[in-house]
Amino acid sequence: MKQVTYEGLTFEPYISRQDIAARVEELGKEIVRDCAGKTPLFVCVLNGAFPFASDLFRAVESIDAEITFIRLKSYEGTQSAGTVKEVLGMHEDIEGRTLIVVEDIVDTGNTIFRLINDLKEKNPAEIKVATLLFKPDALVRPVTPDYVGFNIPTKFIIGYGLDLNGKARNLNDIYILKED
Repeated sequence: MKQVTYEGLTFEPYISRQDIAARVEELGKEIVRDCAGKTPLFVCVLNGAFPFASDLFRAVESIDAEITFIRLKSYEGTQSAGTVKEVLGMHEDIEGRTLIVVEDIVDTGNTIFRLINDLKEKNPAEIKVATLLFKPDALVRPVTPDYVGFNIPTKFIIGYGLDLNGKARNLNDIYILKED
């Protein structure tokens, strides 16, 4: 893995695709164990969580599961905008269902906090959160994901779904912004 540059910023390799794949398999096993006898509905938060949700959904192939998509936006450039805009909503009846909300990253917690509260209004049986990346030091909301791929520092990262103004989502590895 070598450094990459986007919009004049240099990023260093941080988490390899092999480490991501191994961790996704472990998370899949945890979900299979926790959801035995249930048919969970995975709620993929687009666009960033798409690669993670795709891999995680296939990692739970031994249980019946369904998937749907919702699109929210809270980032502008390298900073959280502080507000959450719902761009595309889901239309499934979730009353009495087990939901697994799949996020690429939980940092301030604003996005997932709002989404959980919105989903609770539709009376699901339970809501669990699976996030590939978690920045516990950046939290400003009382949010604790149920399934965490990796705890990371409060630095900007790209790759495997995470972007910089729409770019770099298609990188297979995760990169961290290089310090000067």
